[in-house]
Amino acid sequence: MEGSTGRVAKKKVAVVGGGLVGALNACFFAKRGFDVEVFETREDIRLAKIVKGRSINLALSHRGRQALKHVGIEEKIVSKGIPMHARMIHSLTGKQSPIPYGKKGQYILSVDRANLNKVLLTEAETYPNTKLNFDHKLQDWSVETGLMTFVRSDGSKKQTTADLIVGCDGAFSATRKQFLRQTRFNYSQTYIPHGYMELTMLPINGEFAMRPNYLHIWPRNTFMMIALPNLDKTFTCTLFMPFDEFEKITTGDQVIEFFQKYFPDTIPLIGVDTLKRDYFRLPAQAMVSVKCSPYHIGDKCVLMGDAAHAVVPFYGQGMNAGFEDCNVFDEIMDQFSEDLSAVLPEYSRVRVPDDHAIADLAMYNYVEMRAHVNSRWFLFRKYLDNLLHFLMPKTIIPLYTMVTFTRTRYHEAVAHWHWQNKVIHRGLLLSTTGAVLGGSYLLIKNPPNVNKLIIPAEKVWNRLMALRTS
Repeated sequence: MEGSTGRVAKKKVAVVGGGLVGALNACFFAKRGFDVEVFETREDIRLAKIVKGRSINLALSHRGRQALKHVGIEEKIVSKGIPMHARMIHSLTGKQSPIPYGKKGQYILSVDRANLNKVLLTEAETYPNTKLNFDHKLQDWSVETGLMTFVRSDGSKKQTTADLIVGCDGAFSATRKQFLRQTRFNYSQTYIPHGYMELTMLPINGEFAMRPNYLHIWPRNTFMMIALPNLDKTFTCTLFMPFDEFEKITTGDQVIEFFQKYFPDTIPLIGVDTLKRDYFRLPAQAMVSVKCSPYHIGDKCVLMGDAAHAVVPFYGQGMNAGFEDCNVFDEIMDQFSEDLSAVLPEYSRVRVPDDHAIADLAMYNYVEMRAHVNSRWFLFRKYLDNLLHFLMPKTIIPLYTMVTFTRTRYHEAVAHWHWQNKVIHRGLLLSTTGAVLGGSYLLIKNPPNVNKLIIPAEKVWNRLMALRTS
């Protein structure tokens, strides 16, 4: 249909949720010329004195940066981030060991969630065809008509319609409730038995208390603490631990005892009084993993971000996957010339297996971060994978590199990872077998003096016993 100006009237898109993915989506749709309205439950965080919600630092990597680049704000965000080139592993004794994320020059960025959200909202507002509505909580919507009902904090209601509803309203999505009434809609949510608690490490003499260009990790097998740097030279420390362990600590003295036992090097950096205060400021928060499919209903509604695939935070891909949702949807819009009846089913077909794969990887990576990084086999495999990647860059690619520094589809990255693990393990087995057979042949051909082997054999045995007990 053409308006009085002669231009084709664009469809109206309602983005439910003004968080990171919702605000970025508004930019994507507005850039295409759609009439966009964003509806956010909370007040405008740019005006709020206290920003409610999660404050875990975010790790921005390639997938997220590509989406930001598409709407022209990558550099604006990157300039406010702190590069982290490696994990810095803190042992119980205080020894620090870096494990690089990738090749030289590859890094992830520590970014502030609230600042990123503010920049995205402000960017969305620069489009004249975008309107932001705050204090609008979705109560319900109709599959048949697209009619949405919003409730405001004063009890008033607003109803509006849209050609396309984009649900970006988080893990506990109100948009998704309508999906649960549909047949053949799969949905699951899983709470892990671990919670998280945030603590702040203030600057010392105006400088970072630790080296800033690292993601610091204190792995303790069944739990861990991490720390990410902020622009104000603080670190946000996040303690991840089973809920029953959190509940055992009920006094300030018990907090200090716990930290003296497991994180002794952090006590002088955080401070005894700060630790005692911050530990009881908020209870440990839960973490949920959400999977569902499909992500659409007809040509009326589509889910993106946490509304479609909330993941636990251990791969640093939650935001990046949500931002990539916007990119993938936009690419499919090009592919099908903005025909929503074709775009939405294709988006579900393409995206569901990838988001399910990253949800599983995030669960796996928690075990790696809290336990595997302590093992010598893990470090050996890291170095071996990096060496093989250097020698055969297109054949052997570390899983973390595929996930974090490329846009290889998540499920394809997992499949390739499993394949190359088989290849490497078989190669190691063949090499070991060859070495044993070769050594045996040499021993048979040139038998050694047994008396000279007794003392070295005893030394080797004693060293093995020492390694086993260490």
